[in-house]
Amino acid sequence: MTAPDPYPVRVAPGGFKELGPINWVAAKLGARGIRAPRFSLFNVLGRHRLLFWAWLPLSGYLLYAGKLPRRDAEIVILRVGHLRGCEYELQQHRRLARSRGLDADTQVRIFTGPDADGLSDRERTLITATDEFVVTRGVSGQTWQRLATHLSTTQLIEFCMLAAQYDGLAATITTLGVPLDFPD
Repeated sequence: MTAPDPYPVRVAPGGFKELGPINWVAAKLGARGIRAPRFSLFNVLGRHRLLFWAWLPLSGYLLYAGKLPRRDAEIVILRVGHLRGCEYELQQHRRLARSRGLDADTQVRIFTGPDADGLSDRERTLITATDEFVVTRGVSGQTWQRLATHLSTTQLIEFCMLAAQYDGLAATITTLGVPLDFPD
């Protein structure tokens, strides 16, 4: 007898009928972008046709066009995924992070935490601020001061929005039981 899945699929990924033609095309294009047969996140969130299009621009901006360096954004996203135990988020972003200069060893250091050997002061500060934001729902004055030595005002605002977006997304993915896109 196998143990029950701790995160069962609660909302199954939709196909053409459930997504409608526009969201179905978006999901297919997203799958092509991640080089997978299906982009489960889009196939699940796309079932709420209008909300999907409200969420997508913010998510895309934070991931691809934000003011934070893409490497910094991936540090935050990987740390949020780790803290929330969201394998889907980690599976997606381990791959993307490699393309943004975060090799496997660096990723292990991110998962180990701010005290890991080999992290730069910037990386330690981003990880500490992410930990505080996710766990305590805020960032202490001392950590904020350190973060402000590395980030501009617009980047500080974006850090908060990025951490909040991926924390909420991790909770949504886990709660809905979004299936993994890759077998590994």
